[in-house]
Amino acid sequence: MHDEHAIANPDDSATPDDSADGASRRAVLRTAGLAGAGLGLGALSGGTAHADAPQGAPAAAATAAEAPPRKGKTMVGVPFERRSTVRVGIVGLGNRGGSMIDLFLAIPGVKVVALCDPVKDKTAAAAKKVTAAGQPAPATYTKGDHDFENLCKRGDIDFVYVATPWDWHFDMAKTAMLNGKHVGVECPIALQLDQLWELVDLSERTRRHCMQLENCCYGKNEMRVLRMAHAGKFGDLLHGAGAYNHDLRGLMFDPDYYEGPWRRLWHTRLRGDLYPNHGFGPVSNYMDINRGDRVTHISSFGTPALGLAEYRKAHMPAGDPSWKETYIESDRTISLVQTAKGRVIRLEHDVSTPHPYSRINSLGGTKGVFEDYPERIYIEPDHTNDEWGDFAKYADEYDHWLWKEHANPPGGHGGMDYIMIFRLMQTMQLGLVPDFDVYDAATWTSPVPLSHLSIKAKGAPQAIPDFTRGLWKKARPGVDSEKPKA
Repeated sequence: MHDEHAIANPDDSATPDDSADGASRRAVLRTAGLAGAGLGLGALSGGTAHADAPQGAPAAAATAAEAPPRKGKTMVGVPFERRSTVRVGIVGLGNRGGSMIDLFLAIPGVKVVALCDPVKDKTAAAAKKVTAAGQPAPATYTKGDHDFENLCKRGDIDFVYVATPWDWHFDMAKTAMLNGKHVGVECPIALQLDQLWELVDLSERTRRHCMQLENCCYGKNEMRVLRMAHAGKFGDLLHGAGAYNHDLRGLMFDPDYYEGPWRRLWHTRLRGDLYPNHGFGPVSNYMDINRGDRVTHISSFGTPALGLAEYRKAHMPAGDPSWKETYIESDRTISLVQTAKGRVIRLEHDVSTPHPYSRINSLGGTKGVFEDYPERIYIEPDHTNDEWGDFAKYADEYDHWLWKEHANPPGGHGGMDYIMIFRLMQTMQLGLVPDFDVYDAATWTSPVPLSHLSIKAKGAPQAIPDFTRGLWKKARPGVDSEKPKA
């Protein structure tokens, strides 16, 4: 799984290269630089505590949870329009988008009608996959960085899938909704609090769903733990933990993997958790965040930024462009998140030091605890004598119906990518409420700016906005879904 994760890491879509499409690549890098420069405290805070004034941070942060007036009706519980065929447009055809297209094509009733990437050979390769699957040749959009706007204007697209560098996610999600399209975006969905609120407001105003496509929510272990938690096997839930601890040093310095290199450049801009979603999403599901509980505050701490500079010194030749970079991103960030019910969630992020891959994926309650990497469980009365039990013994009773129906799913990351796309397309075809919505997307991404602020403020708590505007108090379904009857 680790190799698959490295090959198909979310958002590893290519930016254009400096050959025939050289202007596009330079534009992407310029956009990335401007985005980084714009991530000042004013843009990031959205009303939270100013990082240079930690003594006043808690009081100031309290105002951040005060939601702005709603500009449209809530999207909580809003179903998709029922359609027999889902017509998809894909923006970004690098490592991630170039592999995910195979999964869209593998699902009956899904047509890939349009593709966009300024790198023409990547778009052409993806188009060949579409015709090889027996579908008509898709329209292609390769004329610069903003040609995605023309894709979104098409009248024959129901859903836009975005798998591009992070800098573009907000603009692309916004453009899709403004053109009447539902949109799913790889992690993170945006990088500033004001952007998250804008996506919430746009989803409500346009009546289009805007979703963070968090594949780890559909992992086999995660879905089993989710169903066990809802069945009361862990008792009253108390704490959970999630992470993205993945040694990406080699990939971030590989000139052919992250074109730009856009991902490494983020380590020169922010100190906080750049990629919280893989850990935060599943634990939020376990605790029914936005469905009976909500996250209220985050306190974050970060180590010195040493790992990338040491790797560069050992592996990169003199004169390499990376020698002009100054890294400030903490090698490891550790955040504690409090919920309204008093539960605690621990988040970690580390892509800059040597260590085995782990998302931690832990859940504990009054009856016991589950811990992943490696998977192990201890719950009363099933286990005694302080000895870990066999998590596999719970498969028959608690595996989610999606994993029972698709025992050997295709695609990377152990099959979770396929399960996610299959379920999303199913909800669209049957006219069901999606498993997660724009409120989840905003919540799961909020640690990106808030952890940066908290670290700058020496761990001062930062308020996490209530993106549901009070509707979190009502229980409602999520990823722990029932199998549709039709």
